[in-house]
Amino acid sequence: MIARRLAGLPFMLVAISIVVFSLTAMAPGSTEAALLAGRPTTPENLASIREAYNLDEPLVVQYFLWAGDAVTLDFGRSLRTKEPVTEVLAERAMVTGFLGIYAFVITVVGGIGLGILAALVKGTVFDRGIVGTTVLGISAPAFATGLLLLYVFAVALNWFPVFGVGEGFLDQVWHFTLPAVALALTSMALMVKLTRTSMIDALQQDYVVFARSRGLPPSRVISRYAFRNALIPSLTAGGLILGYMLTGAVLVEVTFALPGLGTLLVESVRYKDIPVLQALVILIATMVILVNLGVDLLYKSVDPRIRYDGIS
Repeated sequence: MIARRLAGLPFMLVAISIVVFSLTAMAPGSTEAALLAGRPTTPENLASIREAYNLDEPLVVQYFLWAGDAVTLDFGRSLRTKEPVTEVLAERAMVTGFLGIYAFVITVVGGIGLGILAALVKGTVFDRGIVGTTVLGISAPAFATGLLLLYVFAVALNWFPVFGVGEGFLDQVWHFTLPAVALALTSMALMVKLTRTSMIDALQQDYVVFARSRGLPPSRVISRYAFRNALIPSLTAGGLILGYMLTGAVLVEVTFALPGLGTLLVESVRYKDIPVLQALVILIATMVILVNLGVDLLYKSVDPRIRYDGIS
């Protein structure tokens, strides 16, 4: 299964790159004007720009020239900063990766923990309070939650910094706490609902009742029998959430002025920085595919009954 998935990865990336290259070529605006960057649009300047960037070639030829360099991880230079695209992505990826993983940890720990607690005290005031809070969490967009957290905890109480990424691990944790919480709240609400529902269903199964009747400790019944069998929906949601947090934190990064991949994506679209935009989409697609592959592998470790080679 792993070999098949990894073998299919290049074909998926080729298909995605063709779509992205075609859409950027058809997008409104002139690539030549973006490359000239305010210089006079004389026929001589336009001709030299087209020749230097192969814009005078047919679109198919342009794609193969670009793809030939992209295979060696050479995505050209940014039209806006003139820096190599790989260096631009490497600088921004550290910020987005730290934010995404931090928010994912908050989501998993808080979402699964509250979901299990809500399932164990089903029907109580505590359970209804958790469910009601998750409804509010799903309804509130991340950027609105971020603005509220920013005003209360950074401006009014001055507990956290307003912007910046910090220096050193502990300082970075301090700077990224508010954006990570803002990014995690909506996803944590979804994780709570899925964990609670699957946990309630698992607690009603015969094998849990039998384990309890044998006199096993409640902690072992919950962790070994109920939780493990209720984990599959949470794993599925976790893979989607991790992919979103590593690739879709645009509004949160803009709200907290974080120089990550999200803000870079907005800037690339605004300034029609096609080399950076194309490399970003390829990077995002690769990350999503690999995260989904990792989730599929976790299925097997959580539930050995799952088979990937079909049912005999």
